[in-house]
Amino acid sequence: MSSYHLDHLQYLETEAIHILREVAAEFERPVILFSGGKDSICILRLAEKAFRPSDLPMPFLNIETGHEFPELIEFRDRRAQELGAKLIVRTVDEAIANGTSMPAPGEISRNKLQIPVLLGTIDEFRFDCCIGGARRDEEKARAKERFFSFRDRFGQWDPKIQRPEIWNLYNARLNAGENMRVFPLSNWTEMDVWEYIKREKLEVPNIYFAHQRDCFRRAGQWLPVPPHHLDVSSPDPYEGARPKVSEPIKSMLVRVRTIADMISTGMIESPVDTVDDIITEIAAARVTERGTRSDDKASEAAMEDRKKAGYF
Repeated sequence: MSSYHLDHLQYLETEAIHILREVAAEFERPVILFSGGKDSICILRLAEKAFRPSDLPMPFLNIETGHEFPELIEFRDRRAQELGAKLIVRTVDEAIANGTSMPAPGEISRNKLQIPVLLGTIDEFRFDCCIGGARRDEEKARAKERFFSFRDRFGQWDPKIQRPEIWNLYNARLNAGENMRVFPLSNWTEMDVWEYIKREKLEVPNIYFAHQRDCFRRAGQWLPVPPHHLDVSSPDPYEGARPKVSEPIKSMLVRVRTIADMISTGMIESPVDTVDDIITEIAAARVTERGTRSDDKASEAAMEDRKKAGYF
């Protein structure tokens, strides 16, 4: 009698596909959070394997801070069009204009401002489940997550009241106004993601590979210089994020390991220009990928505080 053994990536893939199909079966209005980053790229491939040849049974959603890399926006829009999916985009700029989000004086990062935009969009479309690409190995707060992460009617997360997931059984019951965040890649690592991208021959935004970019040094990190060509009819959203006189600009060969916006994404000096080289570089790395995120470095509890308030 022959037996079939799954390798590591096949097991992770099978687990994630099972979770996506559970979402389709249990929820009425799910949505995929698609930023164009490497983790959400894997989610899209898994969704294709879970539901093709049918259309994907959920739209895509992205909350823009207004500080995004142009390369990421182009990639996001193109991939959604190629997959024939509906892409919903809501922006922090619109939320500031209508008073939904209010920036704190002197605060540059807009990550916190995404929270009311996301919660408002969930309410607008009555989404009962948001599928995200977060992984437990990324950060301490995300290590506390279940696959099915319950949010109360205020959109808030409490790690103390999450539901047990024994024998891969998931409790998807919700009362009116509650929603679930589901993370099919919870058991994946950064290495697993890149191994899967290699195996599936997935396209990723070119900023993951080495490219020449003007950067400046701040708080122990190389940050990209934001573009100067902005809409002159609106306030400059990069004010305060540009390099100071004491922060000289340097043209460097850099890439990103994890993508936020241009305000908080730290660049790493690297010559790698292939997926194989990225895998080799990660294997030798001694800093986690989110160690290059200035929004996380600002406070050890930064991510957990944002998550409790309704962040991704």
